[in-house]
Amino acid sequence: MAKLKHLPVCSLLLAVLLLALSSFSCSAGTNSTASAGPLYGIEFPPYNTAVADAGCDGRLVAEEEELARRAPSLKLHMTHRSAAEGATGKGSFVLDSAKKDAARIGTMHGRRAALSRKGSRPRRALSERVVATVGSGVAVGSGEYLVDVYVGTPPRRFRMIMDTGSDLNWLQCAPCLDCFHQTGPVFDPAASASYRNVTCGDARCGLVSPPPESPAAPPGRTCRRPRSDPCPYYYWYGDQSNTTGDLALEAFTVNLTGAAGSTRRVDGVAFGCGHRNRGLFHGAAGLLGLGRGPLSFASQLRGVYGGHAFSYCLVEHGSAAGSKIVFGHDDALLAHPRLNYTAFAPAAADAADTFYYVQLRSVLVGGEAVDIPSGTLAAGGTIIDSGTTLSYFPEPAYRAIRQAFIDRMSPSYPLIAGFPVLSPCYNVSGAERVEVPELSLVFADGAAWEFPAENYFIRLEPEGVMCLAVLGTPRSGMSIIGNYQQQNFHVLYDLEHNRLGFAPRRCADV
Repeated sequence: MAKLKHLPVCSLLLAVLLLALSSFSCSAGTNSTASAGPLYGIEFPPYNTAVADAGCDGRLVAEEEELARRAPSLKLHMTHRSAAEGATGKGSFVLDSAKKDAARIGTMHGRRAALSRKGSRPRRALSERVVATVGSGVAVGSGEYLVDVYVGTPPRRFRMIMDTGSDLNWLQCAPCLDCFHQTGPVFDPAASASYRNVTCGDARCGLVSPPPESPAAPPGRTCRRPRSDPCPYYYWYGDQSNTTGDLALEAFTVNLTGAAGSTRRVDGVAFGCGHRNRGLFHGAAGLLGLGRGPLSFASQLRGVYGGHAFSYCLVEHGSAAGSKIVFGHDDALLAHPRLNYTAFAPAAADAADTFYYVQLRSVLVGGEAVDIPSGTLAAGGTIIDSGTTLSYFPEPAYRAIRQAFIDRMSPSYPLIAGFPVLSPCYNVSGAERVEVPELSLVFADGAAWEFPAENYFIRLEPEGVMCLAVLGTPRSGMSIIGNYQQQNFHVLYDLEHNRLGFAPRRCADV
């Protein structure tokens, strides 16, 4: 049996929050500069002149790949948003995020259906357009993680939401015609000497969706002067959150890990300069996309860190500690004795190229395989996603997993019948440590991901309620390994070997 630690006490308006649920091409160039002191936020390795871009897909020339692979790692400092905003407990962020998770999954379902109807169009262009709507796919909430990024000339610090299910990087921009609340000033293009718009004739403009046209206007994006007119974009989410603005190029300034006091400016990073932004992004300055597509931060900076791998280690929810995202090979992680791998699965024909798919074969509860209807897990695929908080399984699988926990839970903890949304839930009042059945995910290649109890049960105080932090996806049929289940694991996206790595770590110490 796994033991659930006693979690911090938090006051919750439980029923109100829960019932609400029902309702590029080319890589960037680099220039090395010096500064009086390091910036807090992003760290790059010292520049390796052998690392160069060999084309618009961001790939390195063959003779330079090995040198790039050996280059020191790029690191970003990361903070959990609820801690950054002063949250005091784990329960509140879960309840706030579940509503947005539901919107995200609904969006994935709708976009997959739309993609299937357009199957006659070239897959690359079509999937990248869907990436602009599904890749981020969600209205993220208080369960996400923030990274510090410096943008513009002179560089200014912005806190952006990290999202492996998204490609487009975007910031709120002045003039902000319709924007959500942000901690600190919005990005002002007029105050940056390095800002420039992507024109509507640029090939990168085809990687984003245009703003919706009025009924009287012709479909698609109007581009009268391809070399001078800006490239407008529109990015929308399942709960009607959205961002609209201009696709632009900017300089990102970063620290150099191997040279004290040195920084580097990375020119020509494509991002969305959002002038109209609505929805549930409160406090953050925008989103930093880490998906597979060409507009993601990871893809655009391949020429700097080698482009073969990145990893992150998510501190536990509610923690005030920070951790890092590492772009490049992390020697400490690769030497971890409990590092395990599973292969990335090829995406289905109707799936977006943004997502990182794995092939889930079975779910173990208490060491026994759950009896899930044949084909259920394979039908919609399984993705790993830092932008979704909880974990989700297709409804038939979720019902079987839920029942497996009910059957194996100790009778010492009374089952709470009729608890809204999260299920099963138990009365654990007064228990310092609660023993629950173990949970493991087993992949098609035999790899198993075993989780500690605090990664799949959430304890809500002062009510003395403990609930399974897993839900069903009744419509999309997609399984999602969310960030709650990933906390205190070092997760590696090894694109060179097409595999996902995971190892238990105390992420606050990474």
